[in-house]
Amino acid sequence: MEVNIHTHSPKAEELTLRTTGIHPYDTEDVTPDTLLSIERTAIAVDAIGEIGLDFACSADREAQRLAFVAQLDIAQHYGKGVVLHCVRAFEPMMNILKGYTLPYIIFHGFIGSTEQALRATNRGYYLSFGERTFRSPKTIEAMQSIPTDRLFLETDQSQTPIGEIYDRAAATLGLPRPILESIISENFNRICG
Repeated sequence: MEVNIHTHSPKAEELTLRTTGIHPYDTEDVTPDTLLSIERTAIAVDAIGEIGLDFACSADREAQRLAFVAQLDIAQHYGKGVVLHCVRAFEPMMNILKGYTLPYIIFHGFIGSTEQALRATNRGYYLSFGERTFRSPKTIEAMQSIPTDRLFLETDQSQTPIGEIYDRAAATLGLPRPILESIISENFNRICG
């Protein structure tokens, strides 16, 4: 069974995380009741997500930061990992994350540099790559640079089947696909216990 760590179209034949959270796009509408709803569902999910910072969108940056921190607090309180959305906000996000001890942190849809990838994985964070990876030589290089025990693959909102993402990633990493599947399954088992 393939792991699809982050998808908006879960399929029965894939392993994925069950999540709850407030996307950075929606943070201007956050109320105490919204956060209470996240807290109430936290116990029933695998992770809090997709949460984070997106400095390319029009949502107020301070509203994003406040919602992000509030959700990290919930994740820490309930012992949950997080699935992060990070666009043009790597440094602020890394600074905020320093203050938390969470079971796992996954940067989903990672499209950053090799330096950023190594900084994140050196902290023990995971990076997830999807269809957009293969459009960017910089992101391919980042994927090739990280330890495979910090690697996940995803479809996110793409209609590309996860199997195709695995095929392309295996070719890019120079690994037989069954080995890549085994590595990612081990990573999934590590975070989901």
